Amino acid sequence: MDVILKTRKLKKISGIILILVIVSFFALFITGCKSQQEASASSRYYYSFTDSLGNQIHLEEKPQRVVSLVGSYAETWLLAGGELIGVTDDVIKERKMHLPKEVQIIGTIKEPNLEEIINLSPDFILLSPDIESHVKISETLKKSNINFAFFKVEHFEDYLAMLDICTDITGNKELYKKNGLEVKKQIEEVLSKIDKNDNPDILFIRAFSTGAKAKNDDNMACRILNDLATVNIASKHESLLEELSIELIIEEDPDYIFVVTMGDSQKALEALKDGIAKNPAWNDLTAVKNDRFIVLPKELFHYKPNAKWGESYEYLAKILYPDKFK
Repeated sequence: MDVILKTRKLKKISGIILILVIVSFFALFITGCKSQQEASASSRYYYSFTDSLGNQIHLEEKPQRVVSLVGSYAETWLLAGGELIGVTDDVIKERKMHLPKEVQIIGTIKEPNLEEIINLSPDFILLSPDIESHVKISETLKKSNINFAFFKVEHFEDYLAMLDICTDITGNKELYKKNGLEVKKQIEEVLSKIDKNDNPDILFIRAFSTGAKAKNDDNMACRILNDLATVNIASKHESLLEELSIELIIEEDPDYIFVVTMGDSQKALEALKDGIAKNPAWNDLTAVKNDRFIVLPKELFHYKPNAKWGESYEYLAKILYPDKFK
């Protein structure tokens, strides 16, 4: 009787094992088929990637007629070994880039001329998700079957990711190393020299012709300052982000005050001088008395520095830690 029960039990277990083996086989078969289908779909395209808005971008061919609606993206595309047929005027006015005469200016970064863009017969367009007109334009581009992609570049890591994609598209991966990984190495070398325990307090101000605002870590320059182990007083007093309070600034008495101007630099600095800096207490601040009120160059701290990102880190590191960078 025990032998019969054991035999039945073994048969039952064997049956269960057989079912599990069959189920596993079919699961592997289905997964294999799916992988083959995905690989087949991928092989239909020259290059595929996901843009900053989560859109799946499929390029059937290597782009030959590229338009950039952001000056810094135009530069990134060139740093990736690409060529351009159309750009916005910030490429000239802000970045002072020298481009071939045949490259057409198709409006401003905030008001690109859609008709002129379409007339160029582009096959790939670089857009920013932060600019409303770009989002609207993308709807027309989609209907016209014109490839486009959104890129969001705020910090060095974003630039590096965009350059990686762009060099994949152009096929110039050596430029990813030169203009990306080498810059990363430069930044790491700068950061390795600083004393993370010496945390100077800073105030970062963005000045423009009609006023000034303190900025925090969402700002490109503030992220660099944060990486350099400084403490932004605006992170302690978020109210400074809404209104520059001389009382709070006096209370914190930062070691350094950094300023980046927008628009006309002279008018922006005059507005700052006629505003908060007009208060007599301003000249009693430690940063002001010690000549640590510093206006930073736009090309490194307002516009995206791209391949010069390492220079931005080194520029500030030399100010903050002069003994480490003699």
